[in-house]
Amino acid sequence: MSLLVPRAAGSLTIVNIAAAPGPDNALGSVRIPLPFAAVRHMNTSPSIRLQSGDALIAVDVQNDFLPGGSLAVPEGDAVVPALKRYIAAFAARALPVFATRDWHPPNHCSFKAQGGIWPPHCVAATSGAEFASGLALPPAAVIVSKAATPEADSYSGFGGTDLAARLRLGRVTRLFIGGLATDYCVLNTVKDALAAGFEVLLLADAIRAVDVNAGDGARAQGEMQKLGARTIRYEDLAS
Repeated sequence: MSLLVPRAAGSLTIVNIAAAPGPDNALGSVRIPLPFAAVRHMNTSPSIRLQSGDALIAVDVQNDFLPGGSLAVPEGDAVVPALKRYIAAFAARALPVFATRDWHPPNHCSFKAQGGIWPPHCVAATSGAEFASGLALPPAAVIVSKAATPEADSYSGFGGTDLAARLRLGRVTRLFIGGLATDYCVLNTVKDALAAGFEVLLLADAIRAVDVNAGDGARAQGEMQKLGARTIRYEDLAS
């Protein structure tokens, strides 16, 4: 019988314990090279188990932010199937799902005609403000509308809403956050969540960036991690 014993990165030690040691059969070992990634893979299993106190926040997954929309995020539609998997996992465990949305009036202050920097988008009760059809939000999902008056603007799902109060009422302590866009509404929602004392797991496979300036998305992700958010992927969830 032999045991594989991890050693320093880059090798394993095989220890032979098949027979009692003797002059011709001494307990021995041999060190063989092995890529560090393989060692880590052998000793790592999904460690994130969904539990009471968890909630999912899907940030602004709306038609106007998808390809063909008035303020399309590059590859924004890629977050839809990714988030759908998380939504199904939360719904299967009866854990809360929240979905934030821009819900702007036609004369919103962020629009260029009013001196803002963006084209009109996510105008309340229009098709552009609707959630992506493939998102499959459960009936119990809580919808959080933001920036719903002409003078109020917020990139964060917490800005001017009752999201924090709803989470605390539900005794939520850990948030799983993904959506659009990494460098604006996701970034600010995560920052406010951390500032409010919530633990945050950023869904790296369910976010995409506007990248007005090259690298904005990567910098935003780095900032969120520096502030305390933990980056995960769906495969990190325990089944």
